[in-house]
Amino acid sequence: MLCYDGPRVRILIDYRPALRERTGVGEYAHELTAALVPLLSPGDALTLFSSSWKDRLPPDAVPGSTSVDRRIPVRMLNFAWHRLRVPPVDWLAGRHDIIHALHPIAIPSRTGARVVTIHDLDFLDHPERTRREIRRDYPALAPVHARAADRIVTVSQFTASEVERRLDVERSRIVVCPPGAPDWTPRPAPVLDGPILFVGTLEPRKNAGTLLDAYARLRSFVPTAPRLALAGHAPESAEGLLRRISEPPLAGHVEHLGYVSGTQRQDLYRGASMLVLPSLLEGFGLPVLEAMTAGVPVIVSDRGALPEVAGNAGQIVPAEDAEALASAMAAYLRDPGMAAAAAARGIAQAGRYSWRESARTLLSAYTDVMRQR
Repeated sequence: MLCYDGPRVRILIDYRPALRERTGVGEYAHELTAALVPLLSPGDALTLFSSSWKDRLPPDAVPGSTSVDRRIPVRMLNFAWHRLRVPPVDWLAGRHDIIHALHPIAIPSRTGARVVTIHDLDFLDHPERTRREIRRDYPALAPVHARAADRIVTVSQFTASEVERRLDVERSRIVVCPPGAPDWTPRPAPVLDGPILFVGTLEPRKNAGTLLDAYARLRSFVPTAPRLALAGHAPESAEGLLRRISEPPLAGHVEHLGYVSGTQRQDLYRGASMLVLPSLLEGFGLPVLEAMTAGVPVIVSDRGALPEVAGNAGQIVPAEDAEALASAMAAYLRDPGMAAAAAARGIAQAGRYSWRESARTLLSAYTDVMRQR
């Protein structure tokens, strides 16, 4: 049994989501660990764990942390961890007090406390919208691992409530650590003729098909509407969407930009007339927070955590109502005062989210677990 006599704690966090092109979960992993380092007490230690056959973890990925990088294929290790519960991570990275998985399946360890992060529960309701590994493991294993975990981290109050209700987890074991706003200076005024921006992987859950329907309607009654820019990776399932934007009436008016890095993303926001995120479900919705930070008016769907994140800053529309979505976009284009007011409310709303405060909450949860053990 571990003997806890103070704040000293050895933490291991699975950094693999941040290895390659960082989407929402990867950005979360990187920024949260970076914010955690300055809060550690003397004697505390943070280890970033990675395992991949071809992608290497730079030793300075997060200054102040230690990196453990194993050349083991991700799918092979995940299968062994998820299904066989071997090898314990202690064999690969040494002994740690806290073992934090950035997904719902706990990492096996002989001695460490188990912490898991649950971003959303879409895999329970729509496994067809997920990749093969998630379909195979998450619906069956996530509820069991959530009930056995020492702590569960969620990124929003919405997801915390869903985990409590649907996975039968005590609320006292759930910790809400939302993403923080980026360190960006808001632009001085809206850009009315800038592109209408969508940021996210073009997967079915993001509901980009409804956005294309709405944009076609918008152009029918606002022919001068700016172009629509889709920023995000396109998986194989997006083939139909890419074909649509290459054909009339969308050809020449919709552009797929592909994956966009952090610096490029900031430039996109600065030039955008608005951000539109009509997702069918979001555990948080990081692009909304980024857009509000930059001073960009937002339109979000009424699903998942999006109304929570946007607060009173943006327009909230039914997720699958293309007509309502088109009208919301037209409202910003036709009324500069409305767009400016929405941007100002967004800047204020974004100020409520801080990586440092989320890291404080997480570190407090770690130390509470150590005291209990």
